[in-house]
Formats: sequence, structure tokens, C-alpha cells
Amino acid sequence: MKKLGYPSAQGLYLPEYEHEACGIGMVANINGKKSHDIVEHAITILCNLEHRGGQSADISTGDGAGILTQIPHSFFEKQCEKENIELPEAGRYGIGMVFLPQDPEIRKKVQKLVKNVIEEEGQTFLGWRTVPVNDSYVGDLAKKSKPFIRQMFIAPSGDLKDRSDFERKLYVIRKRLENEVSPSDLEHQEGLYVCSLSSKTIVYKGMLIPEQLDSFYIDLNHRDFKSALALVHSRFSTNTFPSWERAHPNRFTIHNGEFNTIKGNVKWMQAREALCESELFRDNDYQKLFPVIDTAGSDSSMYDNCFEFLSRGHMTSQWMKKRKHSMNFIAA
Repeated sequence: MKKLGYPSAQGLYLPEYEHEACGIGMVANINGKKSHDIVEHAITILCNLEHRGGQSADISTGDGAGILTQIPHSFFEKQCEKENIELPEAGRYGIGMVFLPQDPEIRKKVQKLVKNVIEEEGQTFLGWRTVPVNDSYVGDLAKKSKPFIRQMFIAPSGDLKDRSDFERKLYVIRKRLENEVSPSDLEHQEGLYVCSLSSKTIVYKGMLIPEQLDSFYIDLNHRDFKSALALVHSRFSTNTFPSWERAHPNRFTIHNGEFNTIKGNVKWMQAREALCESELFRDNDYQKLFPVIDTAGSDSSMYDNCFEFLSRGHMTSQWMKKRKHSMNFIAA
């Protein structure tokens, strides 16, 4: 999917050579006990990684910072009551963290398209929640490109066998949104970006410096916002342009370093799409996943695209089968 807003190839700059090198951290309770302390500790780690992240000349605009946690059910249950959204029990609904256009009319159109895709996929759209943010300390450059941030809530259809089946359906929905709700459809540079869409995890991220994350995202300060694990990331966009979308964590991964073989890897993945198969996706859902890689993303996000594809479907390639090898990936 072509995304607008980034420079095209010019002079010595070639988009395909973009890389990033960043700071990462993780904290978890090995017994799986959820607490707000885990979130607080993770944010402390993130702030200690500030030296690993890039900043603009205004000092207050970062290359990106973010956190991935488990979904805090008790927190969202209370917040959704305020929006007249009745959530099912924990694990029986998905949450999408979504960057939307600031323009109200364009945003309304995007939200309608999103709801239509969800319903076309046989799932129940429960409603929207506007994420409360405080941009008082955010730099001017970040404010100019700041999206309107909302969360969408989705309940599974009765024919889905289990939670993993629901996760795969949410993946199909997100891929359809990436392919069908693009800036060109809206005749505007602002489009749609889904940070995360899952019944298990949620991502809060943005074009921030580490110490701004929990002041910008007010949700992260609530004692009911509990998780047993948290991944944090402070981005240094070595040869890339920072953006709200390119901040980490991605949906499955965080990354520190550069993929020097990214161009070859992408082309191999594109070449093998026709050979991949999975018995886990229903009907024609499998074909909705292509193209696997969004080449408008950074090297890290393209890796994340591929890893998610392999994990969701436990994919094996016919090419690999012929050589009596297989690739088995455990779904997150």
C-alpha cells in the first residue's frame, strides 16, 4: 500500500536503504501476575533508554517511543462503561489502537469504512473510544503530524472456534484495512494506521521522547492498567524519517539494529507468497493477507509483517516441503 507524506528518491536519498537502531527493554512477572507496577517499571526502563533515541532540533520531538502490554480488562471495562460500550468477558473481544485523520469529515468517512470491513468479516463492532492524551509537552513537529487516536472494540462471531481463530480473523480485518482504506481512497494525505488489533495485547506509541509517553497517554497512569509483561522501545531512526506510525513497538516485535539484507529479504518473501499455505485460515481469508509486507514501512516494520504472517498461520512453504524441511512458529 502506497503511503503519502514521505520524500521520494532524490539526490543521495533512496527510501529502500532506510534503517534504524534503537533502545529496547522488557519487564515481566514470570508467574503471570498482572500489576500496574510492571507498567511503571517498563516506563522507567524506557526513560533510561532516552540516550538510545533520536530527537529533533526542538528537543521535544522524538523519533519515537512506545510500550506493548497485555490488555488490562478491568481498566477497559470501566472506561467503556462511560462510552456505553458493553464489553464481553476478558479475552472475548479485540481492541484496535488506531491512528485516524485529524480532519473530522475525513475521520468520519474512515471510521465508516472500518466498521463496514469489520461487519463484512462477520464480526460485531462494539464502538469507538477516544484515547485521552495530553500534548502539552509534545514538540511542535510532533504536534503538526499528530493523528487523532481512538480505540475500536470488536466482539467475535459465534462460529469462531477459539481465541486463536479470533486472532486470525482480527489479522484478516487489519490487512483488509491496510489494503482498502488508503490515503488515495480518501483523496487526502491522512489515512489510517492500526498500531495493534488483538484480544491479547495493545500498543501505545508515538513520535515522542521516552519521558513523554506516560504524560501523553493518560491511560498508562491508571492503577487499573495492569499487565504481566511490557515491552518498551526508544527509536533512533538512523537513516529514516520519523513518524507516529514508525514508532515501536510493532504488533509483534521491537527491534534494535539494522537489517542490512532487507531488500533481498523482502523480494524473497514476495516471491514465495504464492508458495505459502495454511490450513488455519477460513474460506478465502488467506488471499486477503497479501501482500504480506507493507513496503512503505521501515525495515523493522517489514520484518514484523513477515513474522506476524508466519506466526498467525504456522505457515509452511511448498518449496520447503519438497526439501523435507518445515518452518514451525508458535503464535504469540
